[in-house]
Amino acid sequence: MKLQEKEVASTASSTTTWTEPIGTTVTPPTSVNPKNLVCFSHLRWNFVYQRPQHLLSRASKEWQVWFLEEPVFKEGPIRLEKHEIQSQLCVLVPCMPHGLKPEEVIAQQKRLIDEFIASEGISSYVAWYYTPMALAFSPEVAPELTVYDCMDELSAFLGAPRQLIDLEQRLIEQADVVFTGGHSLYEAKRDKHAHTYAFPSSIDFLHFSQSRKPQPDPDDQRQFAHPRIGFCGVIDERFDIELVRELAQRRPDWQFIFLGPVVKINPASLPKAPNVHYLGMKSYQEIPRYFAHWDAAILPFAICPATRYISPTKTPEYLASGLPVVSTPIHDVIRNYGSRNWVHIADTAERFEAALEQALTDKGMTHRKEVDTFLNENSWDRVWNEMAGLMKLHAQPA
Repeated sequence: MKLQEKEVASTASSTTTWTEPIGTTVTPPTSVNPKNLVCFSHLRWNFVYQRPQHLLSRASKEWQVWFLEEPVFKEGPIRLEKHEIQSQLCVLVPCMPHGLKPEEVIAQQKRLIDEFIASEGISSYVAWYYTPMALAFSPEVAPELTVYDCMDELSAFLGAPRQLIDLEQRLIEQADVVFTGGHSLYEAKRDKHAHTYAFPSSIDFLHFSQSRKPQPDPDDQRQFAHPRIGFCGVIDERFDIELVRELAQRRPDWQFIFLGPVVKINPASLPKAPNVHYLGMKSYQEIPRYFAHWDAAILPFAICPATRYISPTKTPEYLASGLPVVSTPIHDVIRNYGSRNWVHIADTAERFEAALEQALTDKGMTHRKEVDTFLNENSWDRVWNEMAGLMKLHAQPA
């Protein structure tokens, strides 16, 4: 099979974009198979269950996965704690005392990871980066393959370190393969690395389609009237506070339910009203029960630098749950879903209200069969299998 640049997001068969020089033969070598995968992450495993967890849980079926988190600061000796999540998947947490200087934190992280690599006898591994900041303490032992899974444009986020852009450029130069979490990110990175591939947000269809079945309403949601308009995800600087505030004021008969942690913004700044309800973060297993009793779902993202390149995981999850969806004009949402009329797009509170009224009437049924076919063909299993094939293709045997 010959690979050339192909846009498969415009068809119902896949959302993956592969970019490779024309004429390259895709026959993944089977001899390259490091036993370990070391992931450097800016996100914690027990935070919101999203792209890293979906992909690395699947990676652990083939490799021993070590998921290295950022340090936590607490009393006690400097150490690397291990927390086994499942067979062949372990979270590593550097623990350090308060008061260390930034350069001391980096030096201790490097010492801990080098000692860990030596103690485990790891001589061959895949280095998988979610954060370029980890280059400052990468192990002495060179990886057999370096992967940069760029899931967000981190430099656009609130509080991003000044050196992030330079470190990302170094990481891209060192990487054997670059994956991006959406098409907008792909378009921003593709000229920086010859082997860049787009893998937008995918779906565990069986998990979220449970929402279509009759089941008990969760206790903390049961008292709310209908219609219920829901959002599930991290509530941060990307959240359009004023849009939500105006919607709640315009429609006091609608109940707005928000699931997820509030981070990097003051919770006091969020809209407060009798029809606005913040229920906090829920486990991945609990979420379908909440979705089962919503009438519509929203993606109320502000249009700003932090949202320019996002490909919200919740879009396919809402659709798999059978919910009608309304979103602000996020590029990747429009491209993958809005252009097919599977998601309503609205750029003002007035238009958002009108789109929600239409969505509540439609109840997600208009394109149900077509959407289900698309989602079933774009699973996290498929994404991981394609990623694994590309990793084997680009691996450099020691």
